[in-house]
Amino acid sequence: MADLVAGVDGGNSKTDLVLADTEGRLLAWVRGDGTRPHREGMALTAGRLADLMHRALEEAGRPDASVAVGAYFLANVDVPEAEEVALRQLSGLKVAARVIVRNDTLAILRAGAPEGWGVAVVSGAGINAVGVHPHGRSARFLSLGDITGDWGGGMGVARAGLGAAVRAGDGRGPATVLREVLPVRFGLPTVEAVALAVSGGEIPVAELHGLAPLVFAAADGGDTVAQEIVVRLGDEIVTMVTALLRRLGLLDTATPVVLGGGTLQNGQVLLHEHIRERLADLAPLARLRVLDVQPVAGAVAEALLEAGATEPARRRVRQAIAGIRPPSMHGATPARSANETRS
Repeated sequence: MADLVAGVDGGNSKTDLVLADTEGRLLAWVRGDGTRPHREGMALTAGRLADLMHRALEEAGRPDASVAVGAYFLANVDVPEAEEVALRQLSGLKVAARVIVRNDTLAILRAGAPEGWGVAVVSGAGINAVGVHPHGRSARFLSLGDITGDWGGGMGVARAGLGAAVRAGDGRGPATVLREVLPVRFGLPTVEAVALAVSGGEIPVAELHGLAPLVFAAADGGDTVAQEIVVRLGDEIVTMVTALLRRLGLLDTATPVVLGGGTLQNGQVLLHEHIRERLADLAPLARLRVLDVQPVAGAVAEALLEAGATEPARRRVRQAIAGIRPPSMHGATPARSANETRS
């Protein structure tokens, strides 16, 4: 009987878990809350991840089955000590016979670079990047937020958009359509009302992430202020990529560079064009790719590889993930689609 494996991509705003078997059948795909151990503690985070595994097993009709390998690629697990804590907590909850814990950037790299090395950038709610040398040496960032100089992702774009809209109203900044479009997201009359609601706790800070698509849409529509924010994000991504290439001595090597996450897989033309133009100047040998599948595919690939699945089986699961609409928050794979992949 084929072994079961699970791949988990835990981001700031959502966590995806895909359950598959070593014959290449996708059995379930469930989605839950973000992975935020730096705020909520690893014990609570691990408990939620264990619950997500139970949901997937129920969805697959295998509630009492054992999982051979669980590959957990988690945001906010940014240093080796945090990986060890996560590994210990998840192993103690017996989510799988063998548990692997990595930072979520490596899921992007695994999903988008079959070579097994290169640079990957994840830009979802937050932002991070990792580089892996062909010989296995890696480089990454401390990635602790403002205190380590980090900016970007959907939350960075959203905050910058809200701030620019407020500045446009009080005379500190140029006019922008963001003043009109952003407050609609929360049903409030002005961006000042949004800022006050966030400051007063009526709107959770995490919900600001929902403003990012509005900033991208305004940039697409020609708003100069929004375009400057998008360009700033592109500049930060290029800075991260070139820093990693330099640290790994790969600036003079044709190197895969994979872009993934919600703000990089949204088809935003200005952002992608700006990144390509800057990299062409600063790292002309970089082989830029935008991930064409959900990042969880990289986590599943790692679990299948660890479980000894064949390359055709790994390819079959990837194709299934690419062909199914992701579940809604706290939802599962649509039953019809999941059943189709089992045939």
